Amino acid sequence: MNASDELKPDERWKAIILFGLNNATYKMALANCLLEFASNGETTIKWDELAYSFYLQYKERLSENNMPQQTHPSRQTKLEVIIKQTNNGQLTEEQAVERVAREGFVDVVPRFQTIGQEKIPGSFYDYDFGKNLTLKDSTLQIAELKKAELNDEISARWSHLEGAFMINRDSDNQLANDVRETYLQNGYDRKPLTHNKPFLQAYQGNVCFYCGYDLASNIHVDHVLPRQVVNHDEIWNLVLSHDFCNTQKSDKLVARHFIDKLIARNENIMGGNHPWKSNIERMLGTDPVARGKTLEKHYDQVQTVLGSNYWEGSSYNPETDPFYRRVITLLANDTKHK
Repeated sequence: MNASDELKPDERWKAIILFGLNNATYKMALANCLLEFASNGETTIKWDELAYSFYLQYKERLSENNMPQQTHPSRQTKLEVIIKQTNNGQLTEEQAVERVAREGFVDVVPRFQTIGQEKIPGSFYDYDFGKNLTLKDSTLQIAELKKAELNDEISARWSHLEGAFMINRDSDNQLANDVRETYLQNGYDRKPLTHNKPFLQAYQGNVCFYCGYDLASNIHVDHVLPRQVVNHDEIWNLVLSHDFCNTQKSDKLVARHFIDKLIARNENIMGGNHPWKSNIERMLGTDPVARGKTLEKHYDQVQTVLGSNYWEGSSYNPETDPFYRRVITLLANDTKHK
């Protein structure tokens, strides 16, 4: 049984929005289109109708903020190009919609119904590419019961992606290289980390730093700020995590709420008498304010290097979001059983 089989329709929908590799915002635009058609009671959507709705999503979005819609700093999405050409008079609206119908859905329609790497075709729609898309009862159900809530989440996720893409566009490459060189000069070769597990478990309450669920076997010692940038194994940056959470995070930048959590964890260590206390004080500062500012400075510098290489789902707080925690656990268990 797949992990997604244990999720209710609205949970499965949220998981689709949260997880996966979002190199562009197409998934968010399509999600809005599907909810709008479903809320109007439409089940069979002609391809040109879907294209027009998709086109309007981007026309409105780009007229409001003109933020980048994909991760690569030197490229634009096809929809950005089409909207720009329409605004410049190079395309009529009819021509623009025809191009969207022909070019805009090649990736997003086949790939929308996935959670992580798990494909769930037919969960919310079936389609005959280029002809029509047929909504399932599950889509009509969530649109009727939770449309406003789901639209808010799509909007928040869309804005989060745009912000990440903008950071990547604005990043100063020379500054990023200078920051990386500084860490490289001050760093050292990787050390064995397993001996730190008992110490870290005591200060984490034996739960995963990222999802908040109990740690069992196959525990990973993880660098919150990726080692490939900071180039050290100092205890102030080390936490324990599940194998799955560590794999999902990889060498991406975490959201700032994890940095707040790391600062609080370090202050818990500073309240004891462990030898690591003096090490943290030496590395970060002699008082809580100084230590917090130093760690936040490290975070900002790593952000300069990594740009938009965020951990997917970082806009959701695993400390307080029971849905996020539930999905992580289901996916982790499903991975173990394969």
